[in-house]
Amino acid sequence: MRAMSRPGARRNPAWAAARIAAVPSRKGNSESPFWREALAPYAQPIIGRSVLALATSVVPYLVLSVAMYLALDISSLLVLAIAVPTAGFLLRTYVVFHDCAHGAFLPSRRANVWLGTALGLLVYAPFVRWRHDHAVHHATAGDLDRRGVGDVVTMTVAEYRGSSRRRRLGYRLVRNPLLMFGLGPILAMVVGPRIPARSARARMRRSVIGTDIALAVLIGALCWLVGWRDYLLVSAPPALLAGSAGIWLFYVQHQFEDAYWQRAEGWSYADAALHGSSYLRLPKVLQFFTGSIGLHHLHHLDARIPNYNLQRAHDDNPTFQDVPTLSLWDGVRAVRLKLWDEDRSRLVTFAQARGRSKRSSGGSRATTIAAR
Repeated sequence: MRAMSRPGARRNPAWAAARIAAVPSRKGNSESPFWREALAPYAQPIIGRSVLALATSVVPYLVLSVAMYLALDISSLLVLAIAVPTAGFLLRTYVVFHDCAHGAFLPSRRANVWLGTALGLLVYAPFVRWRHDHAVHHATAGDLDRRGVGDVVTMTVAEYRGSSRRRRLGYRLVRNPLLMFGLGPILAMVVGPRIPARSARARMRRSVIGTDIALAVLIGALCWLVGWRDYLLVSAPPALLAGSAGIWLFYVQHQFEDAYWQRAEGWSYADAALHGSSYLRLPKVLQFFTGSIGLHHLHHLDARIPNYNLQRAHDDNPTFQDVPTLSLWDGVRAVRLKLWDEDRSRLVTFAQARGRSKRSSGGSRATTIAAR
């Protein structure tokens, strides 16, 4: 992985904020974040670009879904082959849904809500609750004292060592790639969003229940029209593929070796965005299907930037380019990382954590013997 190119960047994550502090804030507002002025021109939705993004995400997804249904009478292999690009367009649709949750896709707040709610039926997500959980993620990413909402479960080495066998096993299962990317999409897209939390506000409970009812009606109608088997054969493969890709994307955007985790007293929003969110450099075709969300450092710095403006914002501002950069292969390799080592300020594998524990124990015994 090519981490920050500045020497010592991993050991001193505050360098990014210091380096960019020279960006002027808005006139008359000394409290304005230092990046706001530089990124403001890109945080404006463009209706034409937004319509084009819809036309190159939702429309192809629906058209290819129909093509999959028509291909059922021809060949199962053909159906599965069509499922691959269908999944790509579903993933791209999810990015549009995501932008609506940030109020970034359309100029009108109400239009974002209505469009996001409609797209939520395609991606099986209750818009209002998802928007809340994702906002919490943005506000707490990289904060060790505020983990647990909208992020990948992450334990520190010390927490893992101090846990019971049962909890360790559970953590290993959650972080296992086969379960994370195999069972994960079913839990994250199908099961989890259907259940309103008991402690949730009434508005979010209504969002979940309303989405569940709408999905029941929509899916029921489709099953009545084409049959439940054909519905599953058409809808399930793209959803599972897109879900797996989405979970992997979300994982590598914050789970890489030189990531950023700090206790609350030392946590910084800017550092979390610029040091704890990766720039995942993907081939152009994959960047298209992922809606440029690989430029995650800029997205976390200013979530108001629509996906189609992220690359331009990155290219036009060299100040924001010296950030953790991952290739596609780096992203694949990052899956092996499991625990945050607070002493070394990096994510490590289970084996690395175990080896460090043995070395520490050996050093302690040697010190004890020498003292005797």
